Amino acid sequence: MELLGLSENELCRVLDVDALTLLSGQLDHRAELPILLDLLDEASERAGPSVLRRWVRAAGPSGRPIDALLRRDFGAFEDALGQLAERGFVLRSGS
Repeated sequence: MELLGLSENELCRVLDVDALTLLSGQLDHRAELPILLDLLDEASERAGPSVLRRWVRAAGPSGRPIDALLRRDFGAFEDALGQLAERGFVLRSGS
């Protein structure tokens, strides 16, 4: 999940695995991983990796996409990706 700039700890939480499982690469049984990678493949083609790394931690209409991932709310994350595809990555000033 380098594409999103996730830390090892964040990735473990998203996939609900321990660090040893993650480091050993024994993730074949995790159905979430290929689905997330497929979702992100299209988004990375449209927005690019650097935009996705910023977007995942930016507050959007439904909160921060990283928070949905960490809650393992993959439906909300997919919705956030849909909003990104529709609206693009929009930064608003804090003032």
